[in-house]
Amino acid sequence: MISVDLLKQYSFFKGFSEDELKKLVDIAVEQSFKAGFQIWRKSEPAKNLYLLEDGKVVMVMDCYMSADKLPMQVTVDIATKGDAMGWSAVVEPYSYTLGARCIDDTKAIAFDAEKLRALLNKDHLLGFKFMQATAKVIASRLTHTEIILVGERGLSILTDY
Repeated sequence: MISVDLLKQYSFFKGFSEDELKKLVDIAVEQSFKAGFQIWRKSEPAKNLYLLEDGKVVMVMDCYMSADKLPMQVTVDIATKGDAMGWSAVVEPYSYTLGARCIDDTKAIAFDAEKLRALLNKDHLLGFKFMQATAKVIASRLTHTEIILVGERGLSILTDY
């Protein structure tokens, strides 16, 4: 069972009150995944937002090099203990923007997207705090994507000299 004390350990919930965390505990469940398990694929409906308790999950983007070849998966980020993933569960159009595949046995706290959105719509202060925390996750993911892009572009430019 998920407890308020467990949620307090996550930086995602920094600044949340005890009462706010109690509301979130009511819609949270623990889930476990084996290494190699694909939690979701890009464009699938975002059914959960997750906080990782243990394990590692690669956030991947499929890159299609040609129509007759399988896509190459590019790692955009790696989520580890304490990280949040699946922010698409609370941001329209509520479909995942990357794939998520476990590279270790993984344990996570899952928040059902529909229940979470209903709670955030009902309690606007909680919704505001939750969306601020979500924005930090999105910004972090964007930063990691920029680093990868700059690294790739930098390497291609260097080979031109």
